Amino acid sequence: MARTRLAEGTVIDGFTIGRLLHTGGMALLWQVTHPDHALPLVMKVPRLAEGEDPAAIVSFEMEQMILPRLSGPHVPRFVASGGFDVQPYLVMERVPGASLLPDSEAAPLPPGRVAELGAMAAEALDSLHRQHVVHLDVKPANILLRDADSAVLVDFGLSHHTELPDLMGEEFRLPYGSAPYMAPEQVMGIRSEARSDVFALGAMLYMLATGRTPFGDPQRIGALRKRLWWDPPPPRELRPECPEWLQEVILRCLEVQPERRYPTAAQLAFDLRHPDQVALTARARKLRRDGWATTMRRRFHPDHQPRFGRSAGAVAGIAGAPIIVVAVDVTDQEGALGRALRSTLHNILATLPGARIACLNVLRHNLISLDSTLDSQGQNKHVQRLVELQHWAAPLKLPEGRITFHVLEAVSPAAAILDYARLNRVDHIVLGARTASFKRKMLGSVSGEVAAEAPCNVTVVRIRDQAET
Repeated sequence: MARTRLAEGTVIDGFTIGRLLHTGGMALLWQVTHPDHALPLVMKVPRLAEGEDPAAIVSFEMEQMILPRLSGPHVPRFVASGGFDVQPYLVMERVPGASLLPDSEAAPLPPGRVAELGAMAAEALDSLHRQHVVHLDVKPANILLRDADSAVLVDFGLSHHTELPDLMGEEFRLPYGSAPYMAPEQVMGIRSEARSDVFALGAMLYMLATGRTPFGDPQRIGALRKRLWWDPPPPRELRPECPEWLQEVILRCLEVQPERRYPTAAQLAFDLRHPDQVALTARARKLRRDGWATTMRRRFHPDHQPRFGRSAGAVAGIAGAPIIVVAVDVTDQEGALGRALRSTLHNILATLPGARIACLNVLRHNLISLDSTLDSQGQNKHVQRLVELQHWAAPLKLPEGRITFHVLEAVSPAAAILDYARLNRVDHIVLGARTASFKRKMLGSVSGEVAAEAPCNVTVVRIRDQAET
């Protein structure tokens, strides 16, 4: 499973690698060409070197699932993708226009330009939301201008598709996104709210209008959560020339409770296109942020404190079908225990045809010493486990969306499986138990701990003994 070292001139599946265009936090972008495609192309490749965040792998999987399902002028055209077993990549149209980064660096902009850019971005978001996707990383770098009248959204690695499993939400407890633009409910773990994108766009409008972001750039969860009760300085306090109607629009987008924001990105675009029809409220006339006493009442009083529940992740998008976790030991995926697990899963699926399967493997970390993310051959351990899980599940022949693959990184395998089950409201866990050994008798078994603590049904599969439930 050795992977190709990418460089100019390398050919992968007919795509010839050109120059490196961008090095991002989770992926690299290469210019590529192909004899069958006349349009300009770009190849996105996840970062898999030593020490890289495992979220880069999961977010890349999400983008591989989501981008092929999108269409229209507001997203780049999907061309091809490659799996992790050889070389993971995603090839798409290279949108000719620049991002909004130069505009953000030139901020504050004239109100008319702020409204023009905001309306184009809102129209792109409306198209995306109508295709069942919440972007969850709206920021200047992820909005490109195809031409003078049309914006294109890029980078769907953190996005949530309401009809697909939400791998990012299932595997990671920390919220992922860009701190200056992240909505309060996103900070609290909710990834299925389309109005989170409205909030992010409002934060971007604030920055374009004032030259600064409304909440700074906090890097800790505690600081991120302050936006649940601290209001930003009104734009007109920072830029008196900001018209009341634009402040009304921006502050409505930045309301803490989603139901107080614009209900749709289309309605936001309409107001930005028709400033004379914006209904002004107290938001438009506000010239100072709320005082300390008001902020503290909002922070602690039950009537003012925002209430957000943990998102059910993929559960809500699977129409009530049960989620079944199968914990697989990839070191024995084709051995007797691996085959027995598959057989048990076949039997369960025969009675639950609507069930969704989540295949788990735990990449165990050392308690004290530092762990390497690469194996002795220089391959990413997380990716190798992911590929092995996919190979183990291939005989099940389940369609995409019905089965997902998750490599969890933890000190305790049992704790990782239990945390995943609780976080994602799993209905049933299937895992194998090895034959008795001295070490198992002394330290206990993963299967025993999971069976004792699980919040759902558990099936333990043994090679010689009948499966227990």
